[in-house]
Amino acid sequence: VHASYAYDPRFSVILLPSNVGKRKAQIAAIRRSFGDLVLNVDSDTEIAPDVVSKLVCKMQDPAVGAAMGQLTASNRNDSWLTRLIDMEYWLACNEERAAQTRFGAVMCCCGPCAMYRRSALMLLLDQYETQFFRGKPSDFGEDRHLTILMLKAGFRTEYVPDAIAATVVPDRLLPYLRQQLRWARSTYRDTLLGLHLLPGLDRYLTLDVLGQNLGPLLLAISSIAALAQLALTDSVPWWTGLTIVAMTMIRCSVAALRAGELRFLGFSLHTPINIFLLLPMKV
Repeated sequence: VHASYAYDPRFSVILLPSNVGKRKAQIAAIRRSFGDLVLNVDSDTEIAPDVVSKLVCKMQDPAVGAAMGQLTASNRNDSWLTRLIDMEYWLACNEERAAQTRFGAVMCCCGPCAMYRRSALMLLLDQYETQFFRGKPSDFGEDRHLTILMLKAGFRTEYVPDAIAATVVPDRLLPYLRQQLRWARSTYRDTLLGLHLLPGLDRYLTLDVLGQNLGPLLLAISSIAALAQLALTDSVPWWTGLTIVAMTMIRCSVAALRAGELRFLGFSLHTPINIFLLLPMKV
């Protein structure tokens, strides 16, 4: 990358003396920038040719502090897991983020493709740089925390579905679980930090945050109760199983109908991964 772009007058390449992490690298670039808008693109991400213009259109409104594009998996066809993650990204963008943006506040502008208002970033950089967690400088959850700071400063955050970015996703289970653990830590920590914002936002967002955080807890309790019933009484917990299957199929069918793709019925395979791997790991 350095050899290709260091002598191109359109680019300024910043070489830091050591690997100081994503947050410090972002801050170094933002402080050297001079445009009105800053586009963050992760190193494993390719953006469509019209992404910048699509995001800029949304940023014309001075009340918008940040906008993110739609994420897809560039390696979707590599394995069964990458196909599942690609569908997971579609659901996260076109259900969760799409609903949040309708009410003025995307709760996490994802790092692979997010545009920020530079004047807002300059107001927030010191808070962003000096975040501590359990007495140590934070080294995870950059995207969600920066979004929370934007909302705290009174800016809106938006999702732009036709600004498409393709990012590399884990193709093996263990790296995927590690990624999900990092994201879960960020979600729980920054949700707590951002709870005081909810009264000033639309009531839907309170419902959304409660659902995202209580939903996994209720699913875990249901699963534990079902396993206890099976172990202690030798009776099969049919109602719990049928309820989980029914809710899974309803969700996948709605996604298949909205996306116009039958492959989303296959996202039902994510439910056992969620129950037997993700939930215990998050606990």
